[in-house]
Amino acid sequence: MTVPLGTMRATGDFVTIKDGEIFFLGRKDSQIKRHGKRLNIELVQQVAEGLQQVESCAVTWYNQEKLILFMVSKNDLVKDYIFKELQKHLPSHAIPDELVLIDSLPFTSHGKIDVSELNKIYLNSIDLKSECKLNGKEELWEKLHHLWKSVLSLSEDPLKVPDESLFLNSGGDSLKSIRLLNEIENLVGTSVPGLLEIILSSSILEIYNHILQTVFPDEDLTFSKNYATKRKYSDVNQEETSGKSLHQESVMPLNCDSEINAFIALSRGSQILSLNTTRFLTKLEHCPSAYSSDLISQTNIQNMKSLNPPALIGKSKDTSCVAVVSEEETSVMGAEKMEFHVRWRSDTGKCVDASPLVVIPAVDKSSATVYIGSHSHRMMAVDLYSGKVKWEQILGDRIESSACVSKCGNFIVVGCYNGLVYILKSNSGEKYWMFTTEDAVKSSATVDPTTGLFYIGSHDQHAYALDIYKKKCVWKLKCGGTVFSSPCLSLIPYHLYFATLGGLLLAINPATGKRVWKHSCGKPLFSSPRCCLQYICIGCVDGNFLCFTHFGEQIWQFSTNEPIFSSPCTSASEQEIFFGSHDCFIYCCSMKGHLQWKFETTSRVYSTPFAFHNHNRGNEMLLAAASTDGKLWILESKSGELQSVYQLPGEVFSSPVVWESMLIIGCRNNYVYCLDLLGGNQR
Repeated sequence: MTVPLGTMRATGDFVTIKDGEIFFLGRKDSQIKRHGKRLNIELVQQVAEGLQQVESCAVTWYNQEKLILFMVSKNDLVKDYIFKELQKHLPSHAIPDELVLIDSLPFTSHGKIDVSELNKIYLNSIDLKSECKLNGKEELWEKLHHLWKSVLSLSEDPLKVPDESLFLNSGGDSLKSIRLLNEIENLVGTSVPGLLEIILSSSILEIYNHILQTVFPDEDLTFSKNYATKRKYSDVNQEETSGKSLHQESVMPLNCDSEINAFIALSRGSQILSLNTTRFLTKLEHCPSAYSSDLISQTNIQNMKSLNPPALIGKSKDTSCVAVVSEEETSVMGAEKMEFHVRWRSDTGKCVDASPLVVIPAVDKSSATVYIGSHSHRMMAVDLYSGKVKWEQILGDRIESSACVSKCGNFIVVGCYNGLVYILKSNSGEKYWMFTTEDAVKSSATVDPTTGLFYIGSHDQHAYALDIYKKKCVWKLKCGGTVFSSPCLSLIPYHLYFATLGGLLLAINPATGKRVWKHSCGKPLFSSPRCCLQYICIGCVDGNFLCFTHFGEQIWQFSTNEPIFSSPCTSASEQEIFFGSHDCFIYCCSMKGHLQWKFETTSRVYSTPFAFHNHNRGNEMLLAAASTDGKLWILESKSGELQSVYQLPGEVFSSPVVWESMLIIGCRNNYVYCLDLLGGNQR
């Protein structure tokens, strides 16, 4: 076909003109989107080729998820040096995930780089790494130090990395954390569940111990003297390994009679679910302190407002214990006005990072039950007052998800590391239904009190709405990042909120699963969103605490000095909001974003605070919180004044729940604790 002289055609080539000649630079179709930004992978190649030590190179976008740099070196090349040089000339989103050294570049018969052959070379390199078994824990420790320095460009630093070093504080960011994750998993030859969150939130020693659980699962893990000793879970009997539940005992009758199944459920952050309790409200002396619209059915809001929060009424009647308490578990008293006594503790077999769910039946509150899971794969139902185990169920993997109760009270829903969401019968632990996601589920479910649907997130980057009665998924939504934290439901307006490790806060229509709005916070969100009547609040790993309207407008932000992994808790009046930070402080802000007080603890605050009433002291409001070094703190919520502090014999990532005078919490020494909190006039 003849075209007019001078007609230009778009070939898709990038070129430069020099001295009257056209020089080829690259293809337009080499553009990719990585970490939310546009990137031409040939830019990476050009920068790499400009380095003196590089003879030739090629870059591939492997499986549209990994940026791989293949390099032919002029001499014995050190990978760390190349990464350091690339970081000087490239933005962070352009730094390759991996560098593969090769003898020569493969070409096709047309003289172009053979990408398929490069992919084969990369796969072979992965296989070789997986075959090179680590010689032991010492070698893992040494290589972890090397990778740490490499990713953070500290290779020339001769000093040893201190055990307590935190990745974000050492110059790391979310992109570098992903690179460290890839390097570690390549080193050990397998995926390590939950490693990204540990990298972003914990010390290098804790990262090392977390990797050990995957690589050397049959060996005892020993922390340094500053950390609690993890115990090996053994002696699993035949009944447990077969998945059958133990000690089956009725908690609530399994039927649909709303009168019989009237109950109140308490979970972390002073969250309350009150269902079918209208006729039984007068029988309950004490009711939880949170009245937030996100968890109370609209039919019960007015009834709940007339009730008192969980009261601190002194020592409870039943003082039996299920285990002897060691001398380590002591109340640290000084000017404090209250004290702790261990009521009972129950051995779960491994670390307890999940938070307790406490369900109080309206017909017989003495049969109240604590539901909690642990790293031993056990899900347990424990009598709140006596500590007696009602039933145990062995799930398929570790449990960090906190349990949630169904609208009818007959079922408990909990996520698991194996990617399953388990629906268990609350009275026996029997498996009723299992829903499969595509990655670990650490998110805790939220129930919709109007429809009975459960909402939960997964590391597969999706949010799910589950109808457990019909045993089906109602909708599934891609969230644009791993969902680690737990969703939050607002009834007015009818919004569901999810947060992702990609830094997105999403508002979703619970009925349709369609996105209403989204906000990018720029850094990972481990904190769970918390909504009240007017606002939605969340903490971010950049140290900022953010407040939005229900329509996505940011109202204010409050800055702390370190990452925030703690989820917020509101006061009963919703005039104050409480949260912790890795800077070791517990904060109280007004709903206008003004600091009311902050209290300095002795370690990072990962867990969520819990607000409750102390009726022994003029109806004052108290706040329970935990720091990761195992200390429990009781503060006066209006002033932040210390009332009591108690030392548990292990690290704490679980969040406290308070009912009457009892505080329930999990600990990394393998136990779940119930402590009586006694007022000053009862000592």
